Amino acid sequence: MPVSDALRDDLLASIPNLRAFAVSLCGSSERADDLVQETLMKAWAKFDTFQEGTNLRAWLFTILRNEFYSQVRKRGREVEDAEGTYAARLASQPAQTGHMDLRDFRHALVKLPPDQREALILVGASGFSYEEAAEICDCAVGTIKSRVSRARTRLAELLALEPDDTFGADPLSATVVHGPSG
Repeated sequence: MPVSDALRDDLLASIPNLRAFAVSLCGSSERADDLVQETLMKAWAKFDTFQEGTNLRAWLFTILRNEFYSQVRKRGREVEDAEGTYAARLASQPAQTGHMDLRDFRHALVKLPPDQREALILVGASGFSYEEAAEICDCAVGTIKSRVSRARTRLAELLALEPDDTFGADPLSATVVHGPSG
């Protein structure tokens, strides 16, 4: 969408006020400059949504404010690691064993009776409650619980897992296989 000269001039005239607002939010002129630049880029990309004749400054300040808080939220999830301390402690498990385990699991899963496989997938993989799964399968809740239990037991047999075996990519994601009562 072509932008009128008047609108472009108004945009340019707003930059000092945007920068002052950004400095007040960031407390740093360098970060404020980056924030204003990001705001102008977003505004330019979305000029087709701006209704000429409305308050351009308010629109730009809203974009700047939203971008600032998005960056704050993002930084809250990031960990600064200038010395590489955290990075040095990171380790990743080899992908081969996980791939092979998943392949074995898929082979075992298809060997389950369809009703057990369906119940296990609904409850174990799709996150449905037993009640929701029973409604989906049009059967009693106890039937779903029984199917899931039998499916888990049969999968453990097919995968040659012993009670209290632990498996998984790492200790945090490991799963313990419980015996028939667990």
